[in-house]
Amino acid sequence: MAKVNIKIEGISYEVEAGLTILEAAKACGYEIPSLCAFNHGECSNGSCRVCLVEATGARGLVASCVYPVAEGMEIRIGSPAAVEARRASVELLLSNHNINCQQCDKNGQCELLHVAHLVGARENRFVGAKTPVSIDELTPSIVRDTSKCILCGRCIARCQNAHGLGILGFENRGFRTIVSPAENRSMANSPCILCGQCVSVCPTGALMEKSEIGKVDAAFKAGKHVVVQTAPAVRAALGEEFGMPVGTPVTGKMVAALRRLGFAKVYDTNFAADLTIMEEGTELLNRIKNNGVLPMITSCSPGWINYAEYNYGDLLDHLSSCKSPHQMQGAILKSYYAEQKGIDPKDIFVVSIMPCTAKKDEKEREQLKVNGLPDVDAVLTTRELARMIKRAGIMFTRLPDEEFDADIMGDYTGAGVIFGVTGGVMEAALRTVYFVLTGEEHGAIKFEAVRGFDGIREASLDINGMTVNVAIAHGMKNAKVLLDEIREGKSKYHFIEVMGCPGGCIAGGGQPIIRSCFLPNEDDDILDTYKEKRAQALYSEDERQTLRQSHKNPQVKALYDEFLGEPNSHKAHELLHTTYKAREGFND
Repeated sequence: MAKVNIKIEGISYEVEAGLTILEAAKACGYEIPSLCAFNHGECSNGSCRVCLVEATGARGLVASCVYPVAEGMEIRIGSPAAVEARRASVELLLSNHNINCQQCDKNGQCELLHVAHLVGARENRFVGAKTPVSIDELTPSIVRDTSKCILCGRCIARCQNAHGLGILGFENRGFRTIVSPAENRSMANSPCILCGQCVSVCPTGALMEKSEIGKVDAAFKAGKHVVVQTAPAVRAALGEEFGMPVGTPVTGKMVAALRRLGFAKVYDTNFAADLTIMEEGTELLNRIKNNGVLPMITSCSPGWINYAEYNYGDLLDHLSSCKSPHQMQGAILKSYYAEQKGIDPKDIFVVSIMPCTAKKDEKEREQLKVNGLPDVDAVLTTRELARMIKRAGIMFTRLPDEEFDADIMGDYTGAGVIFGVTGGVMEAALRTVYFVLTGEEHGAIKFEAVRGFDGIREASLDINGMTVNVAIAHGMKNAKVLLDEIREGKSKYHFIEVMGCPGGCIAGGGQPIIRSCFLPNEDDDILDTYKEKRAQALYSEDERQTLRQSHKNPQVKALYDEFLGEPNSHKAHELLHTTYKAREGFND
């Protein structure tokens, strides 16, 4: 890599050619105040003007996030002109911002407030008219508040980069500019998949999940039998909300916290992940043996399901009919569990702790009701759970490690744990499909070929003389490639795993916010490695489990013996399977 010589504040440095001033400065030990430097590649192209510096060869001050270094360049970050310009830029942003910090869900992780402290922004420096406010809270998942938007464009870039979608964009011109769906429609009236990736990159509270903490509080107050379940990815990230290093597995402390919050039962959604594998694996084998619709595509990610219904309505027969794991668990809680415990299903209130904002929307689907009752009553994100723990005064890091409740649905295998990372559903399914086809366990347990973070991965496995071709995609931009192959009749696969969020559930829109400025004790490369660290937390828990294949889960076996009969039985279909419907916006 070619090098160039520069000076920063009079000190000489050699840096890689092609870097921006912002990147070069960070490599040399300087952190220029910025609103886009620590954001996974989504940048506002210098529009906010917060990172202005002086540089030789430039006319006036330049935005360091977009201006490249050059041989012999001299850069001044702390000059009076640069300091005052950065402060004025932030003050102008604040002049059009709804400053109700104590009510804002981003309090403590607001980058605008953080950078305002750094530059020494003065209160009410500029006072005038504000952009007209519109608050969109019509979806079950996401709230959009234009009074807090600083027009950075990160959400627009993330939607495009992750999914190839353009749900959000700049509307109007000049002072009236806002970020919204076309014509300032509600996100409920757009083909938004509600994944929450826009929420995860928003620097302020302009985009946030729609909180359901109040619903849970009301259920406790009403005397409901409130049962909680937690998705595998939550344990790999929750600790970050309490200052623990990224990727710290906190399963035991999470269980202890939930018990202290007053839940009647604390279960792991991994039980239903094992159940999903039994249903989905059987469905796949039936399709292969009976010339059914192939390739079959997983159906665990509600963001992906929304995308398919909006954009590939002609391919819905390819989707597995299985409900997602937390919906399956809710259905079993309100049937088998209710029967075993002698509780009226109407008195059971099921809470799912999920890494995903789209799960809030998923639970509202009419297809996911049994006998008029929703499988799941409330969905809280990982962030919402952290708020409840803090609100209750629980000192999370001091909690003992406790075990999930063990009755009825307390067992889970390593296969269920890895559902939270891209490739995990595929690997879990293959562990069981291999056994069903061969009568033997796959010796290595791991299927390394389906692991990793490449956007599309594929593998071919010889199982008892049958070649099974599989593929994995995460992020709709990558999924589109595989879906177009199916539409064109060119797909060679039997089974495809699709996850809506890049990296899978570990990087879901409801997970703790990753920003270098709020993680001072992390490595400099945390933005490049946080997915790997969270994934490793799940893989390490898989390796610690005595049982690592879903078909070995004794309580899942008992559920079939005592209640469901067998995988894909009539009763299993009534409780554990669903249907899909092409929506307006379907491209035919």
